[in-house]
Amino acid sequence: MTRQHTVVDSPYGPLTLVATDGVLAGLYMTGQRHRPPEGTFGEPDPRPFPEVVRQLDAYFAGELRDFDLPLRLDGTPFQRSVWEQLRLIPYGETRSYGELAQNLGKPGASRAVGLANGKNPVGIIVPCHRVIGASGGLTGYGGGLDRKQRLLAFENGTGESAPALF
Repeated sequence: MTRQHTVVDSPYGPLTLVATDGVLAGLYMTGQRHRPPEGTFGEPDPRPFPEVVRQLDAYFAGELRDFDLPLRLDGTPFQRSVWEQLRLIPYGETRSYGELAQNLGKPGASRAVGLANGKNPVGIIVPCHRVIGASGGLTGYGGGLDRKQRLLAFENGTGESAPALF
């Protein structure tokens, strides 16, 4: 197993991209909760990431709504099922943890969905920022509530992504 990483700029601060055997396996923000230790990211090498960077640039420019990238999402079967549900949430829309649990056929598992959501290894591309509380309020986000609010505002057109503050 070969791991490589690079760091790219974004309107939401630096993003660390991590590939396992040439496939995107991580996208981490500065100060992100559940961010793995730097030593696990592998050697610095931008070669696995040109298409990831191209699609991220297009997303941040407002030109791309759906990412089309191979991903290697390592997690438990339940976590992977939650992350797959996240990919089904359309750009500019939100779902509650309870709705995701219902979609998984586990209506009592909203807390477990929240925990899996928080461990999403590929933020933004697997849009965990699109998940909100049952009341419609913003709840925890591994990248910070300010980033979550800014990403949602960017996607629904009520705000522009501001220069990085992080």
